[in-house]
Order: sequence, then C-alpha cells, then structure tokens
Amino acid sequence: MPNQFPLIADTGLSEKDPSLYALLQEEEQRQRAKLPLIPSENYVSRAVREATGSVLTNKYSEGYVNRRYYEGQQVIDKVEQLAVDRAKAVFGVDHANVQPYSGSPANLAIYAAFLKPGDTVMGMALPMGGHLTHGWNVSVTGSWFKSVQYSVSRQHGRIDYDEVRGLAKQTRPKLLFCGGTAIPRQIDFAAFADIANEIDAILVADIAHIAGLIAGGAHPSPVGHAPVISTTTHKTLRGPRGAMLMSTGEYAGALDKAVFPGLQGGPHNHTTAAIAVCLHEASQPEFKVYAQQVVRNARVLAEELMDRGFDLVSGGTDNHLILINLTSKDILGKPAAKALDKAGIVSNYNTIPYDTRKPFNPSGLRIGTPAVTSRGMGEAEMRLLARYIDEAIEAAKRNSEIELARIAEQVADLAEQFPAPGL
Repeated sequence: MPNQFPLIADTGLSEKDPSLYALLQEEEQRQRAKLPLIPSENYVSRAVREATGSVLTNKYSEGYVNRRYYEGQQVIDKVEQLAVDRAKAVFGVDHANVQPYSGSPANLAIYAAFLKPGDTVMGMALPMGGHLTHGWNVSVTGSWFKSVQYSVSRQHGRIDYDEVRGLAKQTRPKLLFCGGTAIPRQIDFAAFADIANEIDAILVADIAHIAGLIAGGAHPSPVGHAPVISTTTHKTLRGPRGAMLMSTGEYAGALDKAVFPGLQGGPHNHTTAAIAVCLHEASQPEFKVYAQQVVRNARVLAEELMDRGFDLVSGGTDNHLILINLTSKDILGKPAAKALDKAGIVSNYNTIPYDTRKPFNPSGLRIGTPAVTSRGMGEAEMRLLARYIDEAIEAAKRNSEIELARIAEQVADLAEQFPAPGL
C-alpha cells in the first residue's frame, strides 16, 4: 500500500533546499580555486565523504561493541570494531576508542578519567603553541583544575626540557600534556616520558596535528612513551572531523567509561565509518609517501620564506607546520591573513611565543602543507607559494588590491593544475 502521508519528501538537496545547495556549490568552488595553507585543514577522499554522508547517520548506538542499550546494532558493531582494529594496527596501540566527537571532548575525557576538580595538570601554554584543553585559563580545563603551563625558550623558540622538568618537579602534576597547535618542531616523547616518570604523572601525547605524519612514519611515535594518546582524525590524517583516544591496556577501562557514559551519549556512527576509511587509507604504502612529502614541502617552503626575509619561530620546521613572526615585515597577522586570502592563499593569523599583541590581531601567521600536498604539489610549487606569499604581504603593505587580484589569478591557475581530491 502506498504511503498516504509523505511527511518527508524524498528529494535531493538541490530541490529540497536550493539556498543551502547554492552555498555548498559556492564553498566547493572556493575550495577548488584557492590553496589552503592552514595546517589543521586537509581534503578527504571521496570514500571518506561517502562514509560521512552514509545511512549510518540514521542509527543511534549508545554503548560499546556488543554492549549497546538499543537494538539493531548488528552492522554498527562491525563498523566500530573495524575502526578500532584499524586504529590499533596503524598506531600500534593496545586500545583505541573511536567515539569522541572531536579533539576537545576527547581531551576532556582524559581529565574525567584520571583527575578530580582541583587536581594539577601541566601543559604547554596556548600562546607558546599549546592547546586550549591543556589547561589554558579560558578553557574549563584551566578553571576546573589547577593548571601549570610551560613555555618555549625565548632564544630559540623550542621546548627546554630541563625547564619543563624543573617546573614539573616543583608542581607535581597528575597529568602532563605534550603536543599542541602551533609547534613546528618534533616532540621528544622520550624526554617527556622521563619527566612524567620522575614525578609519577600520566603522560598524555596530544598528536592531533601530527597523527598522519606518525602513521606515515614521518614523525616519531609516542607509543611506548605516552600511555595515553589523544588525536583528532582530520588534519594530517585526512579523515572526518572526529577524534580518538588510544592507550595501553592499563588505562582502557577508565578512558572508555569517561567517554561514555561520562561525557557523551551515542556515537556518530557515520563519522566512525569515515574514521575506519581514513585509517584504511593511512595503512597503504602511498600514505607513507604522502606523509614524507608533507614534511619535505614544509621544509622547502620554510627555507624559501627565510630566504625572502621572513622570521620563522624556531628557525624552521620539522613537520607540516610553519609559524611566522611578521614583526620584521612591518605587518600584523590579521591584515596579512586577510590579504593572503584575497590573493587566493588561505592561512590563519596566530600568536607567537611571547607575543605582546592580543590574540585577535597577533604578530604571527600560521601556515602548513598538508592540504596542498594532498593536491599533489611538490617542492617546485612550494617555491612558487613562497613567492606569492611574499608578494601578497608587500602588496598588503601598499594597500594594492590590484596586485592582490593579480596574485589570485596566478594562484587559481596553479590550483587548476592540481585539482583538489574528493570534490
């Protein structure tokens, strides 16, 4: 018998909601024509997009595999187990939880698993390159817990591990975070592990930015040093906007309980499926080639920028990320980022260590190479991008909209030669 009450018309987006459809088309065109140098952005494959938009979004699944509170989980359990197994294989960990909605809730679950309000946590200060959820004062992690923040050296912009050790021994945190959002150098996980062991703290490695580099062998792994690992699944891992917690077997139960029922209800099953896809992609030989090229591209771009007189925090990069101090260029981060966007190069303004300016218009600019490498660009294109960045900054200082438009045309031509994957 036909449906007499079609409450939901089964039509596509272009017909159902032409206004939103037009906006999505506009965004797709922006992604095609401009080159993203934001280090936390990337392109997902068509397969990841298909999983993200799959029928799994229809299903509610509170609980864990074989331990659900709703029926109808025969397929969902297989999907989640596949994602878990792939995470364990790619990163070489004992335990993986693929349910956290994003990086910040994943980190908050770590607090819920191991701390009580008022306990002490230690992490890198946000202006030094750390993350909000590592105890910074505007985050609940800095207001519900006693926060101790370490810095980088004024002289070389890198972590001084002796200084971190001294601060840790003085304050005795229960959790010690390493990792962040604007760290252009390799993290010495072994050094952090030694410090954590000295004070009997749990070391947490937040690898959100470098997870793909670790999976591809282009950055040392925290496995064997940090018993708890947090990561997002986008950025260099090229997956959906989700997160994972990984750990040794000792901490598996506490972390799982903190995620559910501690902080979340049902997982986003479509995201879980897309995480499984991106982990499958990360296990392939070509992903190792990609990860290595991301780092090579970043180093070439950094060298070219320094040759053009740009001052880079720490004097360069070991990974995918470059942090630029624009003070010597006589321009602030916000107008520089706005000008680059007009020139077709997408970046973000960012504080630099010991910045004297406010975060909404700081002295720095943060760029990275994951997305342009996903488009197939190599060292030659990084040299071109350094030139375009330099020219755009100078045009911004002269308020030359004509010059920015000219650069945008060249950037669009370059983008057309290297189509964005997954679109």
